[in-house]
Amino acid sequence: MKQFISVHDVPDINALVQKALACKAAPYKNKTLGINKRIGCLFLNPSMRTRLSTQIAAQNLGMEAIVFNVGQEGWALEFEEEAIMSGNTVEHVKDAAPIMGKYFDILAIRTFPSLKNKDDDYSELYMKQFIKYAGIPVVSLESATLHPLQSLTDLITITESLQNAPSQNVGKRPKVVLTWAPHVKPLPQCVANSFSQWMNAWGEADFVITHPEDYELSQEFTNGATITHNQDEALKDADFVYVKNWSTYNDYGKIYCNDPGWMLTNKKLAYTNNAKVMHCLPVRRNVELSDEVLDGPNSIITQEAGNRVWAAQAVLSEILGNIS
Repeated sequence: MKQFISVHDVPDINALVQKALACKAAPYKNKTLGINKRIGCLFLNPSMRTRLSTQIAAQNLGMEAIVFNVGQEGWALEFEEEAIMSGNTVEHVKDAAPIMGKYFDILAIRTFPSLKNKDDDYSELYMKQFIKYAGIPVVSLESATLHPLQSLTDLITITESLQNAPSQNVGKRPKVVLTWAPHVKPLPQCVANSFSQWMNAWGEADFVITHPEDYELSQEFTNGATITHNQDEALKDADFVYVKNWSTYNDYGKIYCNDPGWMLTNKKLAYTNNAKVMHCLPVRRNVELSDEVLDGPNSIITQEAGNRVWAAQAVLSEILGNIS
């Protein structure tokens, strides 16, 4: 693996998942793999789990991790080609990225959509410009449209849960449901896009997406999933329920419906096959998910968040293996 931007960079999804679980079982087995190597973690927006888990994963492999908050600790960057830089931006990515390529062996970047212009966000300009000019492997810590480390984590968590209860899952394809949830503000489609992309690429589950009307995601990511506006119907016999809010895609970045009836509760869980409940965090309690679900026996969100370390460690191991 030469970079990690989406599922398309992964030659064998199951092999990467098993590598992550092997890292979890023996975190320091490859503690010298990254000796004398540095990873630069650039954040264009805040993070907790992504930042901490990536640093821990790098350190487990012997790498030095350096975190840099772009815009807060350095100059505002310009990304447009042929820009006349007479505004607020001070340094062009064409100048900054090659320098980072000299400082680091791997560059990990977290960007975020504006939710104002769909074409701009979905062009993935920021990520593409770093890839173009850095000259070293790039890892996405979230982009304007995708969050591949989160999605790999989610698949690790699903696989781990299935392996921990083999007698219940012999010969059975799990049913995995991605359900929209209410929120107090418009959120990106990144996590939902990415989870859909990975589930469809994995192809070993019956994958259903449920959301209110007008919350369709891009077919680029959902093609292959069953999509319904009936949440109760979607939840029937589900083995895993992934809860996430996202704003509108077609009329971009809006909130149309914020029906509290879409919040997952124990009453709704009764439709499922005692489903495990997942969320990428942070979560708005009693808006997206009820306390009774989050604090109940079906919630595996803490396990899921813990697995962020092993997802990052597996990815970094693969990339380090291709660096001379």
